Amino acid sequence: MKLLRYGTVGVERPGLLDDTGTIRDLSAVVSDISGDTLDQHTLTKIAALDPATLPAVDSGERIGPCVANVGKFICIGLNYEDHAEESGMELPEEPVVFFKATSAITGPNDVVRIPRGSVATDWEVELGVVIGKHASYVNEEDAMAHVAGYCVINDLSERDFQFHRSGQWVKGKSCDTFGPIGPWLVTRDEITDPHNLAMYLEVNGHRYQDGNTKRMHFNVAFIVSHLSQFMSLQPGDIISTGTPPGVGLGQTPPVYLKPEDKMELGIEGLGVQRQHVKPSL
Repeated sequence: MKLLRYGTVGVERPGLLDDTGTIRDLSAVVSDISGDTLDQHTLTKIAALDPATLPAVDSGERIGPCVANVGKFICIGLNYEDHAEESGMELPEEPVVFFKATSAITGPNDVVRIPRGSVATDWEVELGVVIGKHASYVNEEDAMAHVAGYCVINDLSERDFQFHRSGQWVKGKSCDTFGPIGPWLVTRDEITDPHNLAMYLEVNGHRYQDGNTKRMHFNVAFIVSHLSQFMSLQPGDIISTGTPPGVGLGQTPPVYLKPEDKMELGIEGLGVQRQHVKPSL
C-alpha cells in the first residue's frame, strides 16, 4: 500500500493511493498516518479495504509529510561506498549516526528555504525507513519485522553549518524545511528488495545523483538492529539511510542551492518529490 497525508499544513488528513493513482480518504478508518496507526493489525485492516468504497480526494490537494508526529528523525552518514569516496572519507566500521530535528520535516513538494547566513545549502536523496513496531535490542534477522515501510527523503544540509560551526552535524541538518518526506509511505510488503532501488536527484533538470540502494554499506536490517542497541525505536520513527554520490559538495567546484532553483528526486517504487527553493523568511 501507499499511505499518505493530504491537505493544509497542520491539518492533514490520512489517505491512500489506489491503483489508478487516485487518492482515497482514510479519515473514517484511521485518525492519521502516524506511530499509532502503523502496527501490523491496522495495516492489515487498511489493506483489506476496497479503495473504491472510500471517498476520492481532489487531485489538487497538497501532499503533506507521509508520517505525522515523528518522534525521532535518525540519519546515517557515509553509508554509500561511492559517496564516501567522493567525500574523501573512509567507510566507517559501524554506522555514523546523527539526528535531524523533527521541525525540519515538510511535505514532499513544499518550498525549501535557504537558511539565513547559508553559503552551502546542499541536497541528498535518501531511502527512508519508517518504524512500525517497538524495537529494543533486536537481532539483525528479526529487524525487518519492525519496519512498517519506506519513503523518499531529501536530507538537505548546510555544509558550512555542518562542518565549520562546531559540535555535531545536527546544526547543518535541522534547518526548517530541510526534511521533505514522502510523497507516500510504501508498506514493506510492496518493496521486494529495499537494497536494489534506483534513485536520483536533479537540480534545474541536471541530474547530479544517479545511484542505487545496492551500494549501501550497511543494509536496513543491520541499521535497525544496530540503532536498537543504543536506543529504543518507536512506531513512527524515521531513519534516513544515507545518500549516493553526486551531492553539491562533491562537485568540482562545489555547487550549492540558490533561490529559484528547482529540485526533483525519486526512488524506484517510492514516488517523486519536487521542490522550489526560496530564500529564508
